[in-house]
Order: sequence, then structure tokens, then C-alpha cells
Amino acid sequence: MIIAAGLNSVYVFRIADRSPPLPSMAGGINYSRIIQIVTLLVFALGCGARYTADWESLDARPLPQWFDDSKFGIFIHWGVFSVPGFGKFSEWFWYWWKALKYQQEIEFMRKNYPPDFQYADFAKEFHAEFFDPNGWAEILEVSGAKYVVFTSKHHDGFTNWPSPTSWNWNSVDVGPHRDLVGELAAAVRKKNLHFGLYHSMFEWFNPLYLADAASGFKNQDFVFGKALPELVQLVKNYKPDLIWSDGDWTAPDTYWNSTEFLAWLYNDSPVKDVVVTNDRWGKGCYCKHGGYYNCADRYSPTEVPTHKWEKCQTIDSLSWGYRRYMKATELLTLPNILKDMMYVVAFGGNYLLNIGPMSDGMIPPVFEERLRDIGSWLKINGEAVYGSKAWRNQTEPAVAPLYYTAKNNSVYAVIFGWPPNQRLQLSLPKTSKATNVTLLDYPNMPLTWKPVKGGGLVISMPPMAASAGNAWTLKLEGAA
Repeated sequence: MIIAAGLNSVYVFRIADRSPPLPSMAGGINYSRIIQIVTLLVFALGCGARYTADWESLDARPLPQWFDDSKFGIFIHWGVFSVPGFGKFSEWFWYWWKALKYQQEIEFMRKNYPPDFQYADFAKEFHAEFFDPNGWAEILEVSGAKYVVFTSKHHDGFTNWPSPTSWNWNSVDVGPHRDLVGELAAAVRKKNLHFGLYHSMFEWFNPLYLADAASGFKNQDFVFGKALPELVQLVKNYKPDLIWSDGDWTAPDTYWNSTEFLAWLYNDSPVKDVVVTNDRWGKGCYCKHGGYYNCADRYSPTEVPTHKWEKCQTIDSLSWGYRRYMKATELLTLPNILKDMMYVVAFGGNYLLNIGPMSDGMIPPVFEERLRDIGSWLKINGEAVYGSKAWRNQTEPAVAPLYYTAKNNSVYAVIFGWPPNQRLQLSLPKTSKATNVTLLDYPNMPLTWKPVKGGGLVISMPPMAASAGNAWTLKLEGAA
């Protein structure tokens, strides 16, 4: 593995070639078979602003504009955990079963699998036989999403690309026998969508990680032998526009060597000018350091944050990974999703909506239906979403639910539920004689409106347009 250094900066990464990093409980791997540790320094000329390996410098990097403009992305949780597809937060199945020994997972395995069945055996059943990356990309495109974040590796350590530090525990050596990251990256980019990668820093049962943890994270064998080499390889091989880091919370950023990695990423990597990162780079980093803030899963602030943020949400309210027994009542409806998305956009955030494909590579039809319906709504109303900014007010107290956004010289009011008597009163927008009001369903039909004493306006609504999401957008040009 080659790590680049800039003219004014040197980044030291110790890379280990080793035998397969499968947990011993999943196959009895002997970690003493480490062949060598190589320290490589490569110097490369740099130009422009240079970021040093400290948070003050890294946090000052401007966020690439494409991310704020995009507003809507799709999260994809897919891996070996999709085979059992069982339990709340099914992507944590192995941990629930073997670490916490939850009775539900124990009973599931007892009833359905032989006594000697191990989690690693699920990888042999992860066939992905119906995985069509171009088919996925078509669905992602019509959803209206502008970026995609795909699971390269979750906490079980299984990599969806041929990681050289994960021998026989990756999607090329076992299971699909395909480079899932590479295939999807190529398909998504054909649709002109931004491609991002989720990557878990830690691995529950990796002996190197467990040994580091036992040392109080004074040792960094797992970081330099596994986590960092994989991150660098992902960047160099697949050139992601976004890195969604996770699994970092057990140790400080100094253990993960996060600032050194990010300095290399921002200064000298092949994606240095476009890449976006989140805030999960070590214990204490959430909502404090990084490119944009996730803060917590399903984060929903009550006032506009001063820093760019993103809410990750999942259609299946009980899991990020696929659950074979999910019920319709446990899924977010289209109106639920649109309300959630517009809340986020009104408060200046991005909305990352998750789906969990099945182990055979199919996107469950109910998820596909949701994505296509979102896209149909955005075809009409996307003007109020893409490239928009948080307005001075996010909601209208007398009209609920309603969310405001702004762009150029226009204010947008997204309403959920059609107003009674075809009349809608808004108290917050400031109008003038030049103000023009339209419904985005009928963009060429100016609506009649009257100013209200004390501020605001009353709008005479047109015939109700059909909306599967029960949501409509009013555009107020020339309003303030």
C-alpha cells in the first residue's frame, strides 16, 4: 500500500500484509502469520492550501458545494447480515447473537440452523445472484437522489470489495465472488450521481482490534494493519465523493489516526477537491469535528445548526439491514418520508434515506415503490429542495405541517394537507406588489392572493392536484 505525502506534510501509515483477518470464532485463523510490516513514505508535490493533521486546520476546510446542493441521498446497508435478515437492527445480528447473547437470536439459530453453524457460514449463502448494479442505479436515479452511500464494510468486518487485508472474508473470495463496490460505483456514475462509501472503523471480533482494546487503545495494530489500509485502498481504487465513517465511538480519534488520514485525504488523495466526510472519526468527534455533522442516527435539531448536517433515516423503522419478516406497519409511508425530508431541508440539512436489499441482490419491491414515489414527487416539487437554503423561518405556526425553504429571490412553502375552503393564509412571508404566487403543479398559473393587515397573505388555491404524498409546494417569487 502506498501512502502519499505532500510537499509540506508527511503522513506515516504502517501497512501490514497478513493472513486472513477473520475472527478466530469464525474459522480459527492464526494471527501470528503476519508476514511483514512496511513503513512507506512517498513524497509528492502539492499546491494550493494545505491542511495539517489537526482539527483546527481540518475543520476549516470548506465543504464542497455539491453536497449542500444535493439535499437528498440514498443509504444502502447490504452484506452478510442480509442473509439471516433477522432481529431489530439486523445488521447487528452477529453481535446480538454471540456477544450479548440475546435470546431471540439464539432461538432463531437453534430452530433454523445446525448447532455448529457459525456466522461466517452465512457468507457462503450471500450469493447476490440477482444483483444488477445497472438496475439498482436506475432505481436510485429515478428516486431523485443526488448521491448514494453504499456499505463497503460493516462492523462484522466483511468487505464488499476484494480487500487484501480481509482474505476470505470479502465478496470476491466468498459469497457473490464479485466486486460489489466496484460494480455499483461504475453503474451509479453512469447516472451522474455522486458515489459515497460507508466504512466501519472497528470490527466486533477481530483479534487485532480486541487486543488493541485490551491495551486501553495504546496499541494500534488494528488501525495500521486493517482500518487505515482499507480506507486508503477504497479512496485510491474507487475514488468516492463521500466517506461515511462509523464504528469509531469506542476509542479517541488519536487511536484511529483520523487527523493524519483526513489531512492526506484533503491534500493529496485523488478525491481531494470533491470528497465530503462526516463527523464519526473518534469518541467525542460527533457534532464537533469533520466535514459535515451526523451527530446521531436520525438526528433532528429544533433550530437551524450553524454547521452543515445530515439526517440518516431508514424506511424500515426497525432496521438498517434487510429483515425478512418486516411488516407494512413498520415501514415509513410516503407522506412520513416527505414530511421528514422537508423538515430536514427546511432546517438546512441533507436527508439520507436507507434501504436494505435482500441477500440475493434484489431491492424489496416495497422499498423500490417508496423510492419511485419520492422521485415522482420531486419531479414536481424538487425546485423547493435542490440547491435551497434554510429561510428565516422554518415552519408556519398557524399552518401545520408546513415547511419553508428559499432559493434566489423565491420562498417556497411545502404544505401537507390541502387547505379547507381553497384558501391558505400565511402570516410570515413579506410581500410586495411584484410578488407572484404559483403552485409547482401548475407553474404557469399565477394564483390570486391578497395581503393581510399585520403581515402575510391569503392565497386562493387552484383545484387540488393529485399527490400520493399529500404534499404540495407554493412558490412565492419576490417575497421576503
